[in-house]
Amino acid sequence: MTHLEDRLERFETLSAECELIAKLATDSTKREFYLKLAEQYRQLAVDMRQAIAPSAAA
Repeated sequence: MTHLEDRLERFETLSAECELIAKLATDSTKREFYLKLAEQYRQLAVDMRQAIAPSAAA
């Protein structure tokens, strides 16, 4: 279970980092890219959380 939780934490961290980069970006193309990337990492974190939940409940 630790491996999955580590992955979840990593996806959440990457999402936050991409959001920060997007906020600091002066180029609108790069800003949009990092916002989309942050959303993809956020969705991976949601999916990972759903995958972990049944195991944690058992």
